[in-house]
Amino acid sequence: MANLRAIRKRISSVKSTQQITKAMKMVSAAKLRRAQDAITAARPYARKMREVVTSVAGRAGADAHPLLSEREGRKLALLLVTSDRGLCGSFNSGLTRAVYRFVNEGRGRYEEIVLFVVGRKGRDFFRRRAVPMRKEYLGVLGSVSRGHAETIARDLVEGFSAGEFDEVRIAFNEFRSAISQVIRFEKLFPIALAEAEGNAAGAEVDYLYEPDRKEILAILLPKYVETQIFRVLLESVAGDHGARMTAMDSATNNSVDMIARLTLQMNRARQAAITTELTEIVSGAEALKG
Repeated sequence: MANLRAIRKRISSVKSTQQITKAMKMVSAAKLRRAQDAITAARPYARKMREVVTSVAGRAGADAHPLLSEREGRKLALLLVTSDRGLCGSFNSGLTRAVYRFVNEGRGRYEEIVLFVVGRKGRDFFRRRAVPMRKEYLGVLGSVSRGHAETIARDLVEGFSAGEFDEVRIAFNEFRSAISQVIRFEKLFPIALAEAEGNAAGAEVDYLYEPDRKEILAILLPKYVETQIFRVLLESVAGDHGARMTAMDSATNNSVDMIARLTLQMNRARQAAITTELTEIVSGAEALKG
């Protein structure tokens, strides 16, 4: 009977967990729809902003703005975007491991790699491994806003302008679908002049600028950086909800299978107990007859 009580207690515990995972799946599904709509709306704007910036930069030249100038130094700033919470499968762990490999392998190519980390999971991962971080941003993916993107962009642009690093890249999970997020490493700036010149050469006509190109780029480039970071944050929010929904769906299905196995185990144990009792009764009756 003690074994039966333990099995019943475990079945009850698994059923409680199943209710929690099912509720979390429904919450993530509702949030995913809104996040998916947001990133779908942001992508065309970010893409067009990139086209405009590279077109103007290709005509203005590398000396038009500091964010266009390639440098000889080899100091890299890497912005890592993770979430603050777990229970989302390999959404955070896969990305942090990829960045950790990148940091270790990049020590030969770069003199220094400076980490800017969004999210508690990324912060905790690299803190446990004693990897220095320049700055951390917590509580961002829970309520993404333009203000967050503006703050991060300002820190990166100011560090680049001050010569603290010579290149800026972003590591994040790109949202493809609810079950698919792809790890991406994108160069944010300096904008490759070859790419900018290619966009300029492909245009049939030039434009009249008011004010001049340099002044326009001085306004456009910080906005461009902010827009790309905002897009990456939205990608990460959608990917986080998608990964969490998938993980909770998997956990719910696993709990159903576990309950079925435990129920079968309980029935077998109960049947064995009944058989034992019947055997004892029959044996006792036979003993009395004798």
